[in-house]
Amino acid sequence: MSFDKQWEGGDSKPLGKALRETINPPGSLKPRMDYASKRVKEQAVKLDRESQRMAERDKTLFAKVVDSYQKHDTPHANIYAGELAELRRMQKIVLNSKLALDQIVMRIEAISELGDLAFTLLPVIGVMRDVMVGMAAVNPQIAKEMGDISNILSGIVMDAGATSNLTLNFQSANEDSAKIMEEAASVAESRMKDTFPELPGAGKVPI
Repeated sequence: MSFDKQWEGGDSKPLGKALRETINPPGSLKPRMDYASKRVKEQAVKLDRESQRMAERDKTLFAKVVDSYQKHDTPHANIYAGELAELRRMQKIVLNSKLALDQIVMRIEAISELGDLAFTLLPVIGVMRDVMVGMAAVNPQIAKEMGDISNILSGIVMDAGATSNLTLNFQSANEDSAKIMEEAASVAESRMKDTFPELPGAGKVPI
């Protein structure tokens, strides 16, 4: 099959077969890529909602920390501060994951050639799996979705490689994946510092 036909598809199919392919899309690559991209975007929206929910909880806990310090209630201040520190750790994971997914969508939507497809998707798959691991303790359902999308992308890469006899460079892909995650983590760290006030230190009461 030519690349154009494999990329675009386009042959009419019986309704039953079309329905099965919507649920578990094989065949031409472009519809499968579009399907994967749509699912990644859906998870990014969920992460946005999760981040907003955590931000509201952050405000509540921070207010309790401040109030406890002002009342010189150190035991409760420490309890609330511990909860807030854990919440912010999870907030950073969510933000980091969202930034990584944004990069994934950009890369997927930029693909236009078969050679680009395998080269681009290999590191993307690595990023998806890193996000899945990070989100497992924060939101298991999103982590599961990440795993499912990663499997879809892996199938596309394998089919693309088989069609074009491409040699897949996994070492380079792993390095690229690590770079994407490092950049996302750096941006997440900066945004966390800019967005959320620092916890008051022992013996300090914020004004």
